[in-house]
Amino acid sequence: MNSFVTSIIQQSLIFSITVMGIYISYKILRFADLSADGSFTLGASMSAIMITKGFNPMVSLLASMLAGALAGLMTGVLNVKLKIQDILSSILVMVGLYSVNLRIMGGKANLPLFNHNSLFTDKNPLLILSIATIICAIFFTLFFRTKLGYLLRGIGDNENMITSLGINIGSIKIFALALSNSFIALSGSIMAQYQGFSDINMGTGVLIMGLASIVIGSSIFGRIGFINSSIICIVGTLLYRTSIALSLRVGFDPSDLKLISSIIVVIVLSIGNSGGLFTRRKRHRPEESDVENATILGETGDINA
Repeated sequence: MNSFVTSIIQQSLIFSITVMGIYISYKILRFADLSADGSFTLGASMSAIMITKGFNPMVSLLASMLAGALAGLMTGVLNVKLKIQDILSSILVMVGLYSVNLRIMGGKANLPLFNHNSLFTDKNPLLILSIATIICAIFFTLFFRTKLGYLLRGIGDNENMITSLGINIGSIKIFALALSNSFIALSGSIMAQYQGFSDINMGTGVLIMGLASIVIGSSIFGRIGFINSSIICIVGTLLYRTSIALSLRVGFDPSDLKLISSIIVVIVLSIGNSGGLFTRRKRHRPEESDVENATILGETGDINA
């Protein structure tokens, strides 16, 4: 396979895990979490420092997920417990994570891993990344078929209705943000091992990339009911990364990447798609299946306030 195509696929698989995390907060929970860039770097820095200290690369993945979950937990606590607006709470966490990430990497802006073993040492990167993405996609899909997953969807569709059932939505929100950021941090951890270093600015633009991928995937599959969310994330990411790579291939300067990303999002949104991410939805008429399942949970007392 051509190295150019292989590189696109490999990077798309890594970033699709990030997009799954962003999908949870933005598409399902309807929570404007801006801390994705910081969480991505957090996962990378945790993985890098642990590997340089001699830890097993797999252990560093778990540690990165835990660190990301703690970042999401902090955002949730600021929003739910301290009543700080979602955007502001995530900005506060994002700003704080910059210093945290620097501290984790020992004050260095860049931490190389070239002389250390990683997940990809003497292994096929495409195979490893495919397995990792499939595992995440299966977990992602199965989770939203659980009682908690239905409740989470119900909260995003009609928060007041779920509250009226006597369910503590605050704790569910906090859990969802922790889960979202753990996905993002995991992706950052894998990226650090894939490229052989962690950089303090490597998470810059991750949020825009994630939103663009979701917009693209939703515009294509939004009206197809049997296509699950993980497929939307993976295909959307692949198409987005392909468009970026082709733009660079035809001669655009790498410094134009952010502008190219913005143009791609504008083009997709301008097409107009009722299944898109930013389509206005009537909050008093949430998806029947989600509210029905949430109502059953409230009546049976599976999750109490």
